[in-house]
Amino acid sequence: MEAVAAAAEAREQLRASFASGRTRPAAWRAAQLRGLLRMAAEMEAEICAALRADLAKPRTESYVHEISLVTSSCKFALKNLKKWMKPNKVPAGMLTFPSAARVSAEPLGVVLVISAWNYPFLLAVDPVIGAIAAGNAVVLKPSEVAPATSALLADLLPRYVDGSCVRVVEGGIPETTALLEQKWDKIFYTGNGKVGRIVMSFAAKHLTPVVLELGGKCPVVVDCNVDLHVAAKRIASGKWGCNSGQACISPDYIITTKCFAPKLLDALKRVLDKFYGKEPLRSPDLSRIVNSNHFNRLQALMDEETVADKVVFGGESDEQQLKIAPTLLLDVPLDSTIMKEEIFGPLLPIITVDKIHESFGVINSMSKPLAAYLFSNDSMLKQQFEMNVSAGGMIFNDTAIHLTNPHLPFGGVGESGMGAYHGTFSFDAFAHKKAIVDRSFLGEATARYPPYTPAKLKILKGVLKGNPVAMVQAIAGFPGGA
Repeated sequence: MEAVAAAAEAREQLRASFASGRTRPAAWRAAQLRGLLRMAAEMEAEICAALRADLAKPRTESYVHEISLVTSSCKFALKNLKKWMKPNKVPAGMLTFPSAARVSAEPLGVVLVISAWNYPFLLAVDPVIGAIAAGNAVVLKPSEVAPATSALLADLLPRYVDGSCVRVVEGGIPETTALLEQKWDKIFYTGNGKVGRIVMSFAAKHLTPVVLELGGKCPVVVDCNVDLHVAAKRIASGKWGCNSGQACISPDYIITTKCFAPKLLDALKRVLDKFYGKEPLRSPDLSRIVNSNHFNRLQALMDEETVADKVVFGGESDEQQLKIAPTLLLDVPLDSTIMKEEIFGPLLPIITVDKIHESFGVINSMSKPLAAYLFSNDSMLKQQFEMNVSAGGMIFNDTAIHLTNPHLPFGGVGESGMGAYHGTFSFDAFAHKKAIVDRSFLGEATARYPPYTPAKLKILKGVLKGNPVAMVQAIAGFPGGA
């Protein structure tokens, strides 16, 4: 009951602030965005320390993958804020002549952002940037699985943004449940599909719209006509250089041909030795698994009876450090757990096929992924991959980099999510595009009104077909005016 009362209090306070109009002016929005920019710059060391405490994340990854992306997102929003807020004039059309028409972006109101633990700074602050830019009041619920970053956000945000319009609510399942029981104008959730379904069920009670940023098994298809060394580095970077595989767009499995697999394996082994050394569990550049539950889950994937003998590289683990070495597995059964569930860790299965086009069928037999990757110099294969594989996003000859482009939407499809954000799409995710028609009292078309006659219908048919003579007749009110 205490959690419910606190959640209701937070929502009502923010609803009062929103109702006052405080969040609507461009000046307020810009001031909050500049505050977030200052926070990222001034508190870089503290943010990196929190990420190190939660995930043993290397400082380079903390800055490049989290702090710099928040900074870029803020700058992009500040640069484009007035353009996004400006009403967009559209053609009015003959049926409403004389009139003017526009689309106006209005804030939704009070929104709830529930963030994830794997990128606990970025995935908390980035959606908040979009919500603020669109003029909303926001409640942020950071992930309790990353407690150091959650506590830091609760401490920092009130110091850099307007606390009457942006609130942080910490806690675990009871606090999250209490928040979900409230009526929000939008819910933005980043996490897994299981919890995504729970979020949707709560949202349905109030017909609250949702954005779900989920995950999925992101495939990497590797053709034989590639620069093998570059391909191996980019795959390894996207897998183990992204939080030790604990990323929603991390490569989840590779598909290549039987004849090319040995070459790809050798290239990946060489790259991993160079990245993390012969004793990767001692490398300061390899993030740890977030907690013992996830460590045990990943260990169980490797220990499954049909998978245990498929490890061809790595496999070492240290439960005390919660670290698992980069691990390659060859030709695991497609019905094994590791191929049915999103791995979200440093294990990378390699599936072999006779012909590269057979990869399409393997991918399409699973749920639609958040991202799909193809390494090839074959333009026809790229075209076929794009046409035949459905995914939230797609990259040719690299992994994970599409999220850095603010001009691209980032989001899933099917079970990998719904809705998108980043750049303009973040603003759109938290704004309602309101249709507005401003019509003159002149130009009254009497043919639209009863009593209906065949002559009026003839005129209206002409108007609907864009006939200017019919328009003149409709306005003139003949034959048979009302």
